[in-house]
Amino acid sequence: MIGDSPAELLELARAAATEASELLIEAVRRGGHATSSKSSATDLVTEVDHQVEALIIDRILAARPEDGILGEEGGGRPSRSGVRWVIDPIDGTTNFVYRIPAFAVSIAAEHHGTTVAGVVAIPGLDELFEATAGGGARCNGEVIEASGATALDTALIATGFSYQADRRGEQGRIVANLLPSVRDIRRMGAASVDLCSVACGRVDGYFETGLNAWDYGAGALIAAEAGAIVSDLWGGPASPSFVVATTPALHRPLRDRLIACGAS
Repeated sequence: MIGDSPAELLELARAAATEASELLIEAVRRGGHATSSKSSATDLVTEVDHQVEALIIDRILAARPEDGILGEEGGGRPSRSGVRWVIDPIDGTTNFVYRIPAFAVSIAAEHHGTTVAGVVAIPGLDELFEATAGGGARCNGEVIEASGATALDTALIATGFSYQADRRGEQGRIVANLLPSVRDIRRMGAASVDLCSVACGRVDGYFETGLNAWDYGAGALIAAEAGAIVSDLWGGPASPSFVVATTPALHRPLRDRLIACGAS
């Protein structure tokens, strides 16, 4: 039986994510995945999403049968131990379907509602990001840090777009208004990858609205443990309504600029 310490929970998450990554790499080699849509015609899901989620849940519950589960593809059960696992089996399914390597397995462990361990594996890049609360962040075992950028006008900012057409249009207008105020915008197609990109300094900041807990649970912890500030648009905790993750010096300027550009 694996204990409740963040280090032990991280070890379990790492093992499950590594096995899931191997399944995904093999699936990419095979190709030809059956796809369907969820919230809209552009919101794809494959049979591999369900297979990977089932694998992760099986591994977790074999080690910790009293834990709760929140999975993107429907895996769910209440916790009897105080620990809940928040799982996105393939964050960036569209990237996966199109063989763009920016897709990830995201697993976060919550203890009484607080995220204490998180793993984001990006198998197409052979990268595994991880963090524990208060224990710092790593990629492939090496300590990582956010970029330290201080000026918004030279900052590289990542974002993402909704699968809902009306929300996507509004997000596009906000990005168009923001673009003259920053170095450039990147859109990678997976929130967990964006947050890990903030954590290791590939981008200086990231924002997105309309996410789910499984999209940002692990990545938000990794970014924060790498020295980024992670919040909602108004400086409170990150939430489905808004996630902003930046270096400390950029956090208030980016939030202010987003609000001026019409974000809400």
